[in-house]
Amino acid sequence: MTKRMVIMLVFVALLFGGIFGFQAFKGRMIKKFMSSRGVPAQTVSTVKAAYSEWQPSIAAVGTLRAVRGADLAPEVAGIVNAIHFKSGDEVKAGAPLVDLNTAQEAAQLQALQAAAQLAEINYARDSQQLKVKAVSQAVVDADAANLKAALAQVAQQRALIDKKLIRAPFAGRLGIRAVDLGQYLSPGTKLVTLQALDPILVDFTVPQSMLEQISVGQEVAAKSDAFPGEQFGGKISAIDAKVDSATRNVTVRAALSNPKHRLLPGMFATVQVASGAAQRRLTLPQTAISYNPYGDVVYVVEEQGKGPDGKPKLVAQQRFVTTGATRGDQVAVLSGVKEGDQVVSAGQIKLHNGSPVLINNAVQPTDNPAPQPKDE
Repeated sequence: MTKRMVIMLVFVALLFGGIFGFQAFKGRMIKKFMSSRGVPAQTVSTVKAAYSEWQPSIAAVGTLRAVRGADLAPEVAGIVNAIHFKSGDEVKAGAPLVDLNTAQEAAQLQALQAAAQLAEINYARDSQQLKVKAVSQAVVDADAANLKAALAQVAQQRALIDKKLIRAPFAGRLGIRAVDLGQYLSPGTKLVTLQALDPILVDFTVPQSMLEQISVGQEVAAKSDAFPGEQFGGKISAIDAKVDSATRNVTVRAALSNPKHRLLPGMFATVQVASGAAQRRLTLPQTAISYNPYGDVVYVVEEQGKGPDGKPKLVAQQRFVTTGATRGDQVAVLSGVKEGDQVVSAGQIKLHNGSPVLINNAVQPTDNPAPQPKDE
């Protein structure tokens, strides 16, 4: 190996050694710089844990039904001769709705009335003759039976004619007319629906474990998505006499005030039943709770000394909590936090125990115990 080659090898070794040495020095300087700066603070929103009045309630989904409702139909066949209502009318009990043709039945009634008059005359004449022993008692008895039979036939024919005038069996609102003039109707053909709408009933089910918390006369509040933001008050009117063996639920019925007839049978409604006296509960927004298989946690912001700028250094400390019932956007916290604790309500996904934080409450998550949907 020549001297020149040795010099070149030494030069290359020094070159590579300098490069690697510089990279190592650079890495140590960056690490030292980052450690001097510390972990960057995370921006979060917070809320103070506070007590509020909490009314225990039972929530259920129910179906509305009329207190009285029926699809009206004729008992006998016939042709529609007259219609006395319009679709959607409010009618009183006994109001005439539909006339069926009664020409044939009326003629038959006249014939039966004539036969009844004759039977009455025969009975009166034979009764006079019996006084002078001109006829036997058997003849008079036969005349009396014939008279009763004739009168019964007249009454039967009149009842048949009455059946061909369909009346409203109770007061309520009519639905859409389902027949037309001149239409032939067989028995049972639907004419129109009639529903009594005030009050209106709501049937819902509750688990058997809650049976002790409900009673007849208890107040309820119902909501329907047909009328966002509105409540319809009422009271429990009946509780079923048995529990469904398949679901272990019991059916409850409540009567709701419906003076404007806006609630209609067949709608579904959400029902809230107040149960027990109001209680004080420590509440937080549901967004503040991190639900995990190993336990529910929150992050509480605490002061830990002073920062480089002299301001209090804020860090997030993880705490396990026990949660209770929920209402709207809120959840009751039974243990784990105390009144006045500053709890992280948004941004906790990027935190761990001891993370430094900056608080920005310009935007807060909703914390409404009774949120209402909004039409956009």
